[in-house]
Amino acid sequence: MPNFKSIFKKIKKSHIQVVGVLLIIALAAALVWYGNANSKQSVSTTAAQIRFDGEYRIADGEWQTIEEGKHIPTPKGDVTLRLNFRLMTPDGEPMDNFKGTVPIAFYTHHIGITCYYDGNKTYISDNENPMIGESACGENWSVYPVTVGSGIPTEIVVHNPHIFGNETAIDEMLSGVAVFGSTIFEKEILAEGEPQRNAGILLMLVSVVFLGIALFSSLIHIKNTRVIWLLGLVVLSAGAYVAFDAKGVSFWSDSVVTNTTMLGISMMFYMLFLSMISACLLKTTKRVANITLLILSGVDAAFILTPILSDVYFYDTWLWWICVQAVANAVLTVCFIKEFITLKAKTRWVYLAAILPLVSFVTDAVGTWLGGWRGGVASSYAFIVLFAATVVMVLQLIPRNINAANKAKELEMEKIVLNAQLTESRISTMMSQIRPHFIYNTLGTIEQLCKIDPPKAADLVHNFAKYLRGNFGELDNPKPILMSQEMEHVHHYISIENVRFPDMTFTFEMRSSDFKIPALTVQPIVENAIKHGLMKLPKGGTIRVVSYETDTHYCVSVEDNGVGFDTATLFEDRKHVGLRNIRERLKVMVNGTLEIESTVGVGTKVLIKIPKEVTE
Repeated sequence: MPNFKSIFKKIKKSHIQVVGVLLIIALAAALVWYGNANSKQSVSTTAAQIRFDGEYRIADGEWQTIEEGKHIPTPKGDVTLRLNFRLMTPDGEPMDNFKGTVPIAFYTHHIGITCYYDGNKTYISDNENPMIGESACGENWSVYPVTVGSGIPTEIVVHNPHIFGNETAIDEMLSGVAVFGSTIFEKEILAEGEPQRNAGILLMLVSVVFLGIALFSSLIHIKNTRVIWLLGLVVLSAGAYVAFDAKGVSFWSDSVVTNTTMLGISMMFYMLFLSMISACLLKTTKRVANITLLILSGVDAAFILTPILSDVYFYDTWLWWICVQAVANAVLTVCFIKEFITLKAKTRWVYLAAILPLVSFVTDAVGTWLGGWRGGVASSYAFIVLFAATVVMVLQLIPRNINAANKAKELEMEKIVLNAQLTESRISTMMSQIRPHFIYNTLGTIEQLCKIDPPKAADLVHNFAKYLRGNFGELDNPKPILMSQEMEHVHHYISIENVRFPDMTFTFEMRSSDFKIPALTVQPIVENAIKHGLMKLPKGGTIRVVSYETDTHYCVSVEDNGVGFDTATLFEDRKHVGLRNIRERLKVMVNGTLEIESTVGVGTKVLIKIPKEVTE
């Protein structure tokens, strides 16, 4: 007995997925085939049935016999039908003894009909007739009382008012002829179109899921989000097309013009978004593809606006749109072929999948024009295949991209930590550049006093030691300190500098000091004011330090009445490395700013501003 458990383990999940996709494709293809299958005689009803035979002629041409399965073209203009109707039982038995009037339903798809009996005009359903109006331009059902059993044929003039022929319109009309049974008939027609209509609604619901995934992917910065957005829009457009192309749509949505408009716009958007997805795959020919899509978008917009701004029917623009879209498809296909030649074998199948809907569209255009089938049969099959493959791809792509996003987030956090470490190292380096400068100046002063005034030198050494002992720890502190601590450092510095410059005046106004500021911020500014402002005066000078707060900031200003300078070259001058370092430390540590105002011959003002939300 074979070990089924071991055999099942050998089956890969990917094989199961492939089998599932093939089953979905087979089922959907069968539904499409069933939906497109039709005959030249009446639809089945629970009431009596109708059969007919007769002949037709195009314009004033020769009469030809109507044969089941033989295509009758629908050119622009008139086609005349002579039909002898026969009433049949629900089981299909002829009722030759029945004579009278029977209401017959005719399916009209962008055509109008005028019925004659015994030479008299008895019924009109024509969108060019003033009594009907343009609301009949689209898919509709018309009911006409036909006389059965009299031997006199009913003459029906089929009129096509459009600039091109709906090639299969007469075939569709004849295949839909049925005895009208009021609501029963409507229910039967709606029931026939229900599978396709439900499929369209289901696709629109699926598109909402796709668009939701795209939104979620955008929020967490997943790659290829644009493609997911476009996939959602493609599925949404396809769903709308399938729903409004279902049989009996005029009973489901009774506005004929709205149905036609929805069908056309969904068809345009489907191909436009599909073309955009195709362009996303291109690399070397991407520029050509983007230009093509830009032109295509403009043309589509023109086709949509033309019926609004003129008397042209929206349906009449479809032929020209098909031509433009076909040209765009040809350009994109050439781009794919050009790149396909240089691709590796593993990635070529993606390009083949992208070419499939482009070629299917052109195939449908030619097939419909020749009367081979109605609408996008080839495109329907192509969509089914690609939709099934896309669902599998998206289900695999999202978890993979989420993992990639999580890894990218981890790397970003590591980068932030590394940058913080580098910033802290840079701050320590900047502080070391400032500290030796102050120490060097202090030791120089002590050296001079030892020669001319040893007792004062001793006091200075004592104050300097006290300065170092009280503030040495803060010099190596990369974190902000309280403003009160910074001012202690400033006072120690001033007590040392007063020995060198006894004619200089220093004033302080501490209106606010309960906030944090980077260590060694105010002292170097005071030092700079002395060195570059007051020392260049013939004598004396004043420095005023003020701290205060506003509604949004804590502020510290340092003003002097020194010689002033040109601030335009301030941060280009190598002599002002300390100020540049202070500005950078303020920005990095407390998001603060440093503003400098100076007037030559008047003095300088330095303003420090620290946002309150940083320090509170």
